[in-house]
Amino acid sequence: MTAHAPLPRARRRRRNPLPTVLGVLALVALTAYIAFSNLGKSLEYFVTPTEYQQQQAQLEGRPLRIGGLVKAVKYDPQTLELNFNVTDGGATFPVQYKGAVSDLFKENQGVVVRGQFRGLTFHASELIVKHSEEYKVPQTQAELKDLLQREK
Repeated sequence: MTAHAPLPRARRRRRNPLPTVLGVLALVALTAYIAFSNLGKSLEYFVTPTEYQQQQAQLEGRPLRIGGLVKAVKYDPQTLELNFNVTDGGATFPVQYKGAVSDLFKENQGVVVRGQFRGLTFHASELIVKHSEEYKVPQTQAELKDLLQREK
């Protein structure tokens, strides 16, 4: 019997990484395109009345959030129609909103409204009322009773 020499190790064929790299790059590019093409459509700018007045040409017809102080409030609780002005001291715009209004909504209170301008009137779809950031815990029973009486 003759001794057979072991066979040499088979050479592994080295795979070209180019197709994998190109596939990953194509997926990243596609994801970025989808994300950024839709981003421009869904952006909502937050502006003050003065900023809107200065950038009116670029912002007209786009969904916006406009923030400022409430002035000249007219609210009809039967129809839920609310008309008021929002101002930042430099510019003032009329706002129309239809819907329930928070108890915190009042004259000279900070507000952010979401919607669109139609002409010079802002038609709001959402009303966000700013409130005091100060919270005081009643220290005594008398303060607690007083607080509960004011809530009624």
